[in-house]
Amino acid sequence: MCTVCGCGTATQENEKQKDDKHAHAHHHVHAHGDHVHSHPHDHDHPHDHDHHHDPDHHHHHDHSHGAGETHDYGAGLAGVHAPGLSQERIVQIERDILSKNRSYAEDNRGLFARKGVLALNFVSSPGSGKTSLLVRTIEDLNDRHGIAVIEGDQQTSNDAERIRATGARALQVNTGKGCHLDAHMVGHALETLDIADNSLLFIENVGNLVCPAAFDLGEAHKVVLLSVTEGEDKPAKYPDMFAVADLMLLNKSDLLPHLDFDVGACIAHALRVNPNLQTLVVSAKSGEGLAAFYAWIEARAALARRKAQERKAG
Repeated sequence: MCTVCGCGTATQENEKQKDDKHAHAHHHVHAHGDHVHSHPHDHDHPHDHDHHHDPDHHHHHDHSHGAGETHDYGAGLAGVHAPGLSQERIVQIERDILSKNRSYAEDNRGLFARKGVLALNFVSSPGSGKTSLLVRTIEDLNDRHGIAVIEGDQQTSNDAERIRATGARALQVNTGKGCHLDAHMVGHALETLDIADNSLLFIENVGNLVCPAAFDLGEAHKVVLLSVTEGEDKPAKYPDMFAVADLMLLNKSDLLPHLDFDVGACIAHALRVNPNLQTLVVSAKSGEGLAAFYAWIEARAALARRKAQERKAG
């Protein structure tokens, strides 16, 4: 995870694609229009930030910082490489960071539960076809659901622009040197997107089969994509991601006639890692398997709506 890669800062770009973006460490939604950016703080006292919050979104923005501490999780982790740090100290840093992330993730999960939102975290290596699959999915489902998308990439807003072309709302989060989204980034994105009740939220994580496995974003499910252009032993090589996922989409099946790829062997590798993993063979281009994928989404969206209604009634 990030004790190895030392990932860094993140910035957000809203759905109107403002050009005035800054690459800093702490995210705020300011009162001057809908420009979203971040800037660093070093505090030695508790403080309250003047955020524009969804009234149902309870993020811990009144946290106290020790001298020199910022919200740049990656910067803190990068320090693990410093000489003299013991293994015990490295483990403690990891625990502290993941503990903070879990707290933010629970805030996000609570918001989704209250609003009846089904949030899916799409994870994969680069080039697996996540964005193409999401574009096709949104085009096929947007007459039945409100859909919003959080796009995670190190740089550019290319994928968010492709999503916006479908009519869905999308917010780009650029992580800079960071190799994954975290729950704090997603929480601030939610404040800007203002997700509608009973809608779908698709989170497209940074292309990486390692670090995103460790960071809960508050999603209902992780959906891992694996392209048939990759090795069928990927689940064995990167077991953590497949162990925490609930669904594996074996994508680009339209290319199978042109490849030497053993679908059965790939699924067997995945099930050895996670016997409870559901698997579907799909193609965003041909549409193969998408009906089953949409049925999987519909069943879980209906459950999220029903639980929200029961919560309100109770």
